[in-house]
Amino acid sequence: MNTQGRYTVITGASSGIGYATAKAFAKRKKNIILVARRQSNLNELKRGILQENPDLDIVIKAVDISVNQNAHQLYRELNPYQIETWINNAGFGSYDSVYGQDLEKIEALLRLNVEALTIFSSLYVRDYRDVDGTQLINISSAGGYTIVPTAVIYCATKFFVSAFTEGLAHELKAANAKLQAKVLAPAATKTEFGKVANNTSEYDYDKNFSAYHTGDEIANFLLKLYDSNMTVGRVDREAFEYKLSEPLFDYAGNSKNNQKSS
Repeated sequence: MNTQGRYTVITGASSGIGYATAKAFAKRKKNIILVARRQSNLNELKRGILQENPDLDIVIKAVDISVNQNAHQLYRELNPYQIETWINNAGFGSYDSVYGQDLEKIEALLRLNVEALTIFSSLYVRDYRDVDGTQLINISSAGGYTIVPTAVIYCATKFFVSAFTEGLAHELKAANAKLQAKVLAPAATKTEFGKVANNTSEYDYDKNFSAYHTGDEIANFLLKLYDSNMTVGRVDREAFEYKLSEPLFDYAGNSKNNQKSS
């Protein structure tokens, strides 16, 4: 096991944006730690990467990180590695009215979209906040800046991701930390998301959306965010344009009404 170089961790790497992002970072000669539940998909991805980049170290961690104990255990297992970038991509959606939601599914959604992301972000920041060249990139959604009909709970989880990451970015900058925290907010993307969110085995993006991106396109957007000094990379879901920006939420950093520091 080569743990001497630097690594990029990607959660939710077995399909969609995470899968495409892993391939994009491999093209940049980055060693990668692939995290997802589906071992077979991760094995396939690893084989494909190594065929083109045989000198890379690709590590597979097949684990359900929606279980908090598993998230903590995974992070402990990764202590020997020098992690240059941590990308919290794992998550899923749910389309339904609030009163019609399957609560078991919603509980799993909250654990993955919010709890696992917060655990990994917090642990990574503790260990790497003063390490040169490090980045934390959390995947939110255009629905993390706009409330979408029939996706209220999903949007609420992504509002959390956006607000949490933007707030963390402010906090790190105020502390002159070396770690950068960034948030990527895609709009409709042709992945397995549509099937899972709608509880269906078939989903036609051409029929259901007037515009959408591919996983490869979103991975390219992520790289643009990675290469920039901006905090937010967001697809405007109306104009369907991608823009980099500073944080978008109001921030009460200098408010006279903030709690006094002791």
